[in-house]
Amino acid sequence: MKPISTFFLAGIIQGSKRGKTLYDQDYRKKIKTLLHRHFPDSKIIDPVCTHPNSVDYDHPTGKKVFFKCVKQATESDCVIAYLPEASMGTAVEMWECNKKGVPVWSITPMKENWVVKFLSTRIFESLDEFGKYLHSTCSDK
Repeated sequence: MKPISTFFLAGIIQGSKRGKTLYDQDYRKKIKTLLHRHFPDSKIIDPVCTHPNSVDYDHPTGKKVFFKCVKQATESDCVIAYLPEASMGTAVEMWECNKKGVPVWSITPMKENWVVKFLSTRIFESLDEFGKYLHSTCSDK
């Protein structure tokens, strides 16, 4: 496996929820725990940690942050996309990363979704499957 020094943690934030309701973000802690265990020296960029109240940003600030996050994703070594359901923002990040050759590892049950199928380098059906992959591929890290 090519050395990975920077991960970008993409994934559902609002999904199809209306208003300012967010999807449960606990998955981010689980993914970061797995990544820290297997890639202890890697940097993990988590836009929700950096911008925990982004849903309340005004239009210009929100737009600036959105485009900055897309740029950060394309500058990372690997993107982890958590998609229990569709996420338009994550799809944009995946698209831009695909154009730049940045690997995208998707964690999703939506294996037949075209964005997932065509833009993912690896697809894991669950966090457990993702963890098993890291354990088997990156043991002794």
